[in-house]
Amino acid sequence: MKDHVISHQSIRLDKWLWAVRFYKTRALARKMIKSRKVQYNRNYSKPSKIVELNAKITLRQDNEERTVIVLSLMHQRRSAYEAQQAYKETEVSIVNREKIAIIRKINDSVTPHANRRPNKKERRNLIKLKFYKTE
Repeated sequence: MKDHVISHQSIRLDKWLWAVRFYKTRALARKMIKSRKVQYNRNYSKPSKIVELNAKITLRQDNEERTVIVLSLMHQRRSAYEAQQAYKETEVSIVNREKIAIIRKINDSVTPHANRRPNKKERRNLIKLKFYKTE
């Protein structure tokens, strides 16, 4: 194993989230954990929670929610490629994020822009979206 990947030592949750590049700073990772935007094995925890291999972590980044499985413990922030090797996103999480991205894209295309009123076509699309919504 490389020197930045540890399997026998312990690492804090906030430091792991920072090292695998989910959050830009440890302070931000700590803030997200304390504000209950991060779950460790389906429970809310403290930033000092010790991360274990194969743990399930659910976290929010902006408007996206991810569920990942811990594959390795990193104590240093490395390249994005190396960071992605430390976890695996669940299939359900990937599907949900793709659905939300499609919905957001559709919503952006029919939502009127803030700097002007919607034109006739945009108004019709808004009405269709509101009244003919299908699941």
